Amino acid sequence: MKAAVTTYHVPVLLQESIAGLNIQPDGIYADMTFGGGGHSYEILHHLSDKGHLYGFDQDADAEQNIPDDGRFTFVRSNFRYLKNWMRYYNVETLDGVLADLGVSSHHFDEAERGFSFRQDAPLDMRMNKRAGQTAADIVANYDEDRLANLLYYYGELSRARQIAATIVKKRASQTIATTQQLAEIVAPFFKREREKKDLARLFQALRIEVNHEMEALGEMLRAATTLLRPGGRLVVITYHSLEDRMVKNLMRSGNIEGKVEQDFFGRTSSPLVAKPSKPIVPTAEEIDRNPRSRSAKLRIAEKC
Repeated sequence: MKAAVTTYHVPVLLQESIAGLNIQPDGIYADMTFGGGGHSYEILHHLSDKGHLYGFDQDADAEQNIPDDGRFTFVRSNFRYLKNWMRYYNVETLDGVLADLGVSSHHFDEAERGFSFRQDAPLDMRMNKRAGQTAADIVANYDEDRLANLLYYYGELSRARQIAATIVKKRASQTIATTQQLAEIVAPFFKREREKKDLARLFQALRIEVNHEMEALGEMLRAATTLLRPGGRLVVITYHSLEDRMVKNLMRSGNIEGKVEQDFFGRTSSPLVAKPSKPIVPTAEEIDRNPRSRSAKLRIAEKC
């Protein structure tokens, strides 16, 4: 078996995630965010020759980490198409689904991908470099209202409307094509003590929009819930409130909107049971070892 490329990405809450999956040696599993392969390699360690793992990733860079293992199938695709691909591979049920929703350290380290404001680079932010609009396209073409809305809802920025108005005004006289150009334009709106945090929120908002992350997450979660067999586990690591709220809603109410449905007797009806009821968070030791894990929350649910 080919060794994992550990420099690509350090997996967050690795042992807690594996424990949460409650892996059955002969089971069929799906890692929705293969990336550097850290979680996938650990899952494979727990599978017998009869078990199988499907690893999803739309980023071509992830292919360098594919294990040379007959129990593994790499799916170069957005995880929103989980249901379609399982049908393609004639998989009717899954024993577990794992998703680490964070952007990998690999993406932040590759300046040319434009995910970070800490390095000057083209405003790209596409997970799939083969298609789709870039962050620069959004900054250049969205009207003021649409731009303000995405900064407010996806970045949770209180001054989203003023920021959007300034971007629209600036782009009339100059092309905003790089991370540093954008950072300099919006800098006056952020207090010095919160500048990095608020810039990170702005870049997060653009990244979510570029990659349609919320829509994709909703489709994947619904598909996973349908595909899991009774007793199967859904394990999701989130990093910001938007995605965590969606995952929490699904595990509590059975839908991403959080609408609680009750039967005739007033009993709550949901296909999932959270195990445990509260999210697992990284220890201080893990945060020291891997600062990226600081905002991580691990949620686990079992199919009824």
